[in-house]
Amino acid sequence: MEKYSVYNQKIAELFEEIADMLEIEGGDHSFEIRAYRKAAMNLSVLQEDVGDILEKEGTEGLMKIPGIGKGLAERIREYVEKGHMSKYEALKKKYPIDFNSLTKIQGLGARKVLKLYSSLHVKNIEDLKKAVAQHKIRALEGFGEKSESEIAKGLQLLESARGRMPLGTALPEAESIIKTISDSGFADRVVIAGSTRRMRETVGDLDILVTSATPQKIMDLVASLKEAEHVVVSGPTKTTIQLRMGLSCDVRVVEPSSFGAALQYFTGSKEHGIAIRQIAVRKGLKLNEYGLFDKKGKVVASKTEEEIYGKLGLQYIEPEMREARGEVALAAEHRLPKLIEQKEIRGDLHTHTDNSDGQNTIEEMIEAAVRKGYSYIGLSDHSKSEYIAHGMDDKRFAKYFDEIDKVAEKYEGIIEVLKSGEVDILKDGTLDVNKSTLDRMDYRIGAVHMNRNMSRDEMTKRILGAFDEGINILAHPTGRLINEREPIDFDTDKVFHAAKDKGVIMEVNAFPNRLDLNDENIIKARSYGIKFAIDTDSHKTEHLDFIKYGIGTARRGWLTKGDVVNTLDADALKRIFR
Repeated sequence: MEKYSVYNQKIAELFEEIADMLEIEGGDHSFEIRAYRKAAMNLSVLQEDVGDILEKEGTEGLMKIPGIGKGLAERIREYVEKGHMSKYEALKKKYPIDFNSLTKIQGLGARKVLKLYSSLHVKNIEDLKKAVAQHKIRALEGFGEKSESEIAKGLQLLESARGRMPLGTALPEAESIIKTISDSGFADRVVIAGSTRRMRETVGDLDILVTSATPQKIMDLVASLKEAEHVVVSGPTKTTIQLRMGLSCDVRVVEPSSFGAALQYFTGSKEHGIAIRQIAVRKGLKLNEYGLFDKKGKVVASKTEEEIYGKLGLQYIEPEMREARGEVALAAEHRLPKLIEQKEIRGDLHTHTDNSDGQNTIEEMIEAAVRKGYSYIGLSDHSKSEYIAHGMDDKRFAKYFDEIDKVAEKYEGIIEVLKSGEVDILKDGTLDVNKSTLDRMDYRIGAVHMNRNMSRDEMTKRILGAFDEGINILAHPTGRLINEREPIDFDTDKVFHAAKDKGVIMEVNAFPNRLDLNDENIIKARSYGIKFAIDTDSHKTEHLDFIKYGIGTARRGWLTKGDVVNTLDADALKRIFR
């Protein structure tokens, strides 16, 4: 069976395309469309291979996945067993369009893609590029010059992301391979290196280091991995495979005595590596993947990274910081900050339930937070402007808060349940719920979802207006989606300055396709003395585990425990919000 990164992702893409094609079919397919989209979202983040589930538990096992009923389970079975999906194939004959790629372009939904196909015969990205280059799109009804310009930007974004995969897709694949190697009994240590270890938001390839008394057995195992499409290079201590998911993966067997040197060498960015080797040269030493050596070739350090940095007179530099952003100079002065750790997070402040577009009930989300050992959980469903997400008006918010209060009574003394809402920031900077609704919230999350193409000055004014309205947290501040959607344009200096003055907290959204604020914006915001909240934006209980991506991003932005408000206890947190 292929692993989930292939099956789950591919089936999720097919379900999304089916939903797109049903959307333009006409007739009442609304329930079916929602079902396919919901299933696609759940499959795209499912951490277990549907092929394995099918093999172990059959169709009944598939039906335990949220959003997967009998019909969709049978579609999954058909694809796993036969390699195709008849429902998809039938629709594809009518609509020979690459919806999956085209709808990733900002501003292109299924209906606009159909318009491009019917008017200009655009079936794929290459056709779209030609239409943009020839300025044919601006002449179409419903598009215009501005739309054509936005599509051109979307194509540039897609091109810049080519060959790189989001961390949220690459890391689970790496973890799956590492588990297979570890479980084989042939390896003593197996670790990820490269940009994945640095928790970079996109990954170009995977680097895995292994220590083993039987290198050839490791090499044979890697060549036979289910994740492998084919072997690119095979040697006695290094094998490179092309993964079915689209990345290449290098697996190296290194000597235990030089493991630290190899890990240091294969983890940092190119620029970081150059800076470290220059320090070694100035000290009359030589550093490579085998160790740190003196002029006579004697090993000075090699077993651990800590030993290597120490012998160079440097404070240990955490993997996420190894990007040549000033960390080497600070390490020489032993002034690096102590980065936040996942164990320091006391609760999650941005989660959704089935009252808007979440998959689980209020109680199920609370139970999941209890299992994670959290002191508090914040429930924050969407407001009415997010109608696609079944957002709530003031009347529904009142019922929502009443239900939260009722359920929370059962958990008194176990976990504190906080009431909030992800409230839309309207074009004029006001919020789309009444003051009475805001007053019942323990804290207020504001977010920009609609009307994203405002000018820089207009968007800046809009966000500052929300600060005046009294939001406590700005959710996913730039609104970007990795490899899919560009950030909104606003003056970060003005916004960060105002956030400091008004005590507005910047969110580090841990959802894998967001990671927003990103590392560079975190570093800039931190220079203003702003506080942050690392939240998962969970839409189901399993999403609470996405906190690791937020922690990784926060560490790349050099955040400490003191920078992050949800490391505080509930009483201290509520004092900040008040």
